[in-house]
Amino acid sequence: MKRLLALFLSFTCMILTGCSAEQSGAGEKQKTLTVYSTISSDSERAVFRKLADSFQKEHPDIQVNVHFPGNDYENMMRVRMAAGDMPDLFDTHGWAKIRYGEYTADLSGMSWTKRLDPNLNSMLKDAKGRIYAFPLNQAKDGLAYNRTLLEKYGIKPPETMDDFMKALRQIKEKSGGTVIPFWFAGYEKSSFAQYYDQFAAPLLITDPAHRYKKQLLNGTFRWTHFTYLSDKLKEMQKENLLNIDAVTAKRSQLIELMAQNKIAFTLQGGTLGQDVAQINPKVKVGIIPTPAVHKGDAPVWIGGERYTLAAFKDSPRLEEAKQFIAFMARPEHAKSIAEATSLPAGLVNVQTDIFYANDYKRYQHIKVQPYFDRLYLPNGMWDVMGTAGQELMADILTPAEISAKLGREYKRLRLQSDSRGAEKE
Repeated sequence: MKRLLALFLSFTCMILTGCSAEQSGAGEKQKTLTVYSTISSDSERAVFRKLADSFQKEHPDIQVNVHFPGNDYENMMRVRMAAGDMPDLFDTHGWAKIRYGEYTADLSGMSWTKRLDPNLNSMLKDAKGRIYAFPLNQAKDGLAYNRTLLEKYGIKPPETMDDFMKALRQIKEKSGGTVIPFWFAGYEKSSFAQYYDQFAAPLLITDPAHRYKKQLLNGTFRWTHFTYLSDKLKEMQKENLLNIDAVTAKRSQLIELMAQNKIAFTLQGGTLGQDVAQINPKVKVGIIPTPAVHKGDAPVWIGGERYTLAAFKDSPRLEEAKQFIAFMARPEHAKSIAEATSLPAGLVNVQTDIFYANDYKRYQHIKVQPYFDRLYLPNGMWDVMGTAGQELMADILTPAEISAKLGREYKRLRLQSDSRGAEKE
């Protein structure tokens, strides 16, 4: 029995790649750091691996094993959290405090924290000054738009929802219906979740006369206030301001269509602009903040942490993990990884040469609002919003019915979250 148990533990150690060479019984002196990240594109992963290799050359006694689980990331992390066996370093991908906080080491004593962009404080720092993760970059989401088309039709980038609706109608009219005013990749429900999440902030948070922070956080929010966003989306669909295949279109179609001047606006950012430029340099893609909803309010960036490195507080290699973070926080390395992802760096002393640099500079006075679901909604609501958008577009549910469904799921998921918290306590 003891032999079987030893074999089982040995096999388990091989599966859970957080085990070091020392733990595996190999007798090696080299320490192994295991890193898990949500970085998605091949080019971005290549830059990260290159930096990890450079770190290993500086620290020959430390081996860095990098893993990119892709779509399996969250499920893998849930299993590891339940087992209390997290990787030495891991990506909090927007949930540094809420989901992963109890597993992360406090990084506030590290020198780079003095240069942390204040826009990230609410996501990565708590009231006591504890810092939960190092930001490899930061998201600033808004509307990606075809600058070439807007200039051709004499349309100014919209700053309000009314301006946005007017711009969509003008594009449809002036292009004779050959350009899709607002394009969705609805086959992936996250496309609709992104719409709801981005516009929820200007609808429910940023305007003083329409601010529902307390109600959202204490569970008393009336979801009839949310119906506006579904009404607008349905209005766009009825006026043929969206792509006809909004529910079935795939993200892989976006770059080619934008390069053919067939799309005016979309929610997709990231490397879209440079990807389009590689296919058709004559098409210029820009990005603008999310338009304001209420009169007198201002546009906002929606963002926060994108890719991060958090250190597992119980890692036997915590000091080595912090060494790796310090290495990644060097200005030249922070610049390298941020530019690879076409996003601003998370440190104020790092200036990046990225595709949307001029747009971010032009709108540098615009405030950044944290992702709505991360602060105000229980875990699981992102998927609910995505499915709701698909059901709305497919005429399965009306805007009022969408709000009713969101309200029910909001309460259910809050109770589920509370019950789990009670069990843990």
